[in-house]
Amino acid sequence: MQQHDIKPVEVHEEAAMPTTQSASLDEKVSEPVRTLLPQPTNDPNDPLNWSPWEKYSTYLTICFFTVLATFNSSNFTVAVQPLALEFKQSTTRIGYFVCFNVLWLGVGNLIWVPLARVIGKRPVYLASVLLLVGTNIWSYFTKSYGSLLAARIISGFAASSADATVPSLVADLFFVHERGHCMMIFHMALSIGFFLGPLICAYITQEVGWRWTCGLIAIAGGVTFLVGIFTIRETNYPPRTPEAVEVPAERFPPKRTTLQWMSMTVGYNKDVSFWRMFVRILAMAAYPPVLWTGVTVGTFVGWNIVVQLTSSQTFTKAPYGWKTGSLGLLSISGFIGAVLAFFLGGKLIDIIANRMTRANGGVRQPEFRLPAIVIPALIGPMGILIFGLTVSHHTMWVGPAFGYGMQGFGLTAVANVVVTYAVDGYHDLSAEALTVVFVIRNVIATVLALYTKNWQTATGVQNAFGEMVAIQYFVLLMAIPFYIYGRRIRQWTTTFGPMSKLQREVEM
Repeated sequence: MQQHDIKPVEVHEEAAMPTTQSASLDEKVSEPVRTLLPQPTNDPNDPLNWSPWEKYSTYLTICFFTVLATFNSSNFTVAVQPLALEFKQSTTRIGYFVCFNVLWLGVGNLIWVPLARVIGKRPVYLASVLLLVGTNIWSYFTKSYGSLLAARIISGFAASSADATVPSLVADLFFVHERGHCMMIFHMALSIGFFLGPLICAYITQEVGWRWTCGLIAIAGGVTFLVGIFTIRETNYPPRTPEAVEVPAERFPPKRTTLQWMSMTVGYNKDVSFWRMFVRILAMAAYPPVLWTGVTVGTFVGWNIVVQLTSSQTFTKAPYGWKTGSLGLLSISGFIGAVLAFFLGGKLIDIIANRMTRANGGVRQPEFRLPAIVIPALIGPMGILIFGLTVSHHTMWVGPAFGYGMQGFGLTAVANVVVTYAVDGYHDLSAEALTVVFVIRNVIATVLALYTKNWQTATGVQNAFGEMVAIQYFVLLMAIPFYIYGRRIRQWTTTFGPMSKLQREVEM
């Protein structure tokens, strides 16, 4: 077997869920085994056996696509006033450009994830990048409100393939003890688009017009497509059964060449049904850990969009009177928070989980990810409160910026904790679970984007943001029962739905 340069953690294989390489939920392996989880096969084409260059060239290319996806969803948050003037529409109707793009950024996963199971991830990524390029060229040249709205909706669908599929890519490429750090790279990519996207777009809109924000995405997407032809490898791989793990290396085909990896059919699986995968995704919504993860991420992403839209409609008016470019500068504070979360959150999750695993006699459980949520759970909601209070009282920009930075930290770190928890808990169904998570996330974000103005008008800005904080804390406190009873809950989810079917397949 190929030598790996990462020191494995001494663990027992705890069955967070029935998988092809794990013991039953009530079974503890009799002797500690120093092994990599999941255990790779001796196949040189097994993604777990790839070199660091092969893994990270694939992963980082997709993460850059993720940057473009979130950039695409937030580029109009700073252009509400210019768009309203050009198309002679109310700011509420201009907000639809953001709302429905964000909605399809989540809902589109219902199509891309099953399709990736059938034809492979490589063709899905390349096709969706091309679609994103095309829809942004369309947005650049369009002259009517309806045409631009249609382009924005389809571009949200195209961008969604760089969303829920990426955590499953992490599960394809990396071992359990690496995933917290690697997942943070993905969430950092999301944050770059969410926070730096508005900054870049604000100055582009101010200097050369909003159309060039779409032009920039089209150009960057075209470059990503050309690079991806050579760097994106197919990561779909058959289940690693105990029997497959024991097969000697000489029984596997030789390692594929670069030209062979460029094929678009490597990941095709004729035995997988698109519609069965689609139904399986919908059924995953009945699993409490998946549902809670979606609601948790949704409250943070949704509140972030509320902050951006509130900023766009507040700081461009008296008493602030900012130009569009200055409005984008506020996003720097959110990005600083996200960067701090990257350095403090990613490795911290793995360190805490690994130490708790050792203290638990080598038995790893997904719930060991959850203690890392404490710090961002305290900081993030307080950032929302500070932003709301300072904006409602028209204080200096320092107060809202500081609050937005705290929100950026909370968004990035909390999302990484709960998404990693969901991936660990439902490894073999990670793509399906995360599709549900991101659909819920974006539905919440869309509803907030549509109704935040009415909410703030009805209750006042200060009260509205106070209510948002209360909702966030209520959702975050659910981490306590999931930490205590999570294993029992996951065991219960093996009795119905996709988990029940997977259990039967493992036992056959």
